Amino acid sequence: MMLHFEGARLIDPETGSDAPGSLTVADGVITARDAAAPEGAKVIDCKGKCLAPGIVDWGVKIGEPGERHKESYASAGRAAAAGGVTTMIVRPDTLPPVDSPESLDFVIKRAADAPVRVRHMAALTKGRAGAEMVEMTFLHDAGAVAFTDGVRVVSDTRLMTRCLTYARGLGALIVGHPQEPALSKGAAATKGKFASLYGIPDVSPMAEVIGLQRDLALVEMTGARYHADQITTAGALPALGRARAAGLDVTAGISIHHLTLNEFDVGDYRTFFRFTPPLRSEDDRLAMVQAVADGEIDVIASFHTPQDEESKRLPFAEAAPGAVGLQTLLPAAMRLYHQGGLDLPLLFRAMSLNPSKRLGLETGRIARGAPADLVLFDPDAPFIMDRFKLESKSKNTPYDEARMQGRVIGTWIGGERVFG
Repeated sequence: MMLHFEGARLIDPETGSDAPGSLTVADGVITARDAAAPEGAKVIDCKGKCLAPGIVDWGVKIGEPGERHKESYASAGRAAAAGGVTTMIVRPDTLPPVDSPESLDFVIKRAADAPVRVRHMAALTKGRAGAEMVEMTFLHDAGAVAFTDGVRVVSDTRLMTRCLTYARGLGALIVGHPQEPALSKGAAATKGKFASLYGIPDVSPMAEVIGLQRDLALVEMTGARYHADQITTAGALPALGRARAAGLDVTAGISIHHLTLNEFDVGDYRTFFRFTPPLRSEDDRLAMVQAVADGEIDVIASFHTPQDEESKRLPFAEAAPGAVGLQTLLPAAMRLYHQGGLDLPLLFRAMSLNPSKRLGLETGRIARGAPADLVLFDPDAPFIMDRFKLESKSKNTPYDEARMQGRVIGTWIGGERVFG
């Protein structure tokens, strides 16, 4: 089937343009821009709403295997489609972890339940225990797009060096979580007056700086490809800048929660605001928004982390960290757009184009020949977030009952409509 999207406001992260236009799609790929509708094509009137590349959400946690009651591929896929996410980059922190070709094959087969594209990262060490490197070559050949132990830091520097050295030989990407584990152990808030007043175990932002500096020193020594999953404090930016100036192959990401929330949102010990790393000061949040605008931070993601009610209904420091985000990433990002800090092409560069380029995917573009993975949305549509209307099995969103803007009208994967 041929599709022709007309009357659209095209958001192009490659060229940085935001302008009226049209797209023609045939056989799952974009075949033309700003052309007349071909004979026999199904015409979709976008009515002036935004048409952009589908979001590539890097760092999604799925509960299969081991925690299917929290999230399945089917439920996460529905949430992704409803949120304009066309590709999920899934984390390996399952029970047991994805640390062998067999376990990777299992989750690849389970991902068939999702209506969106799914790519998988594999663990960096066996069992994510930080003691022995995985069979990286076999996992790379089996389809792993990157290697990470998630929020577990490989504290054995000798082992981390071996992993980076081996990854360089494969051309594989290592994803690190910049934290000094001894300093950050048990912390649930950022060190400061607020954490002290509330009596929450805290950690200095310097733990992130120290962790990043160690990883970057090892990258300089080995020449490996490296991505820092979350840079959340201004103090870490100089080290990142020096690494890039030295020609190191490094990129960095941040969660949408750290861009739109700060330490004061914890309020009355609301555990939906418990994250790893913890929410930062408003000064750090603003610095991170500017870092995205300046290109110092490459990727914005939801870091979708479903937790059941029992995991969250605990004292703040004991509650499981993380929040669902597949369905809230786009409207949360619209906060940044409406505040005037980031325009739409820049946001979609960070949410779609940059993760695609870093992971070697063809998605993230609306150029001729690109996959027709698209999201049509209204950036101005207001609504009040109701967590019980989310498609995810778990409902742990910090945006519950918040006034938001930005509704997804339709989502397409390879030209096939999967939502709307």
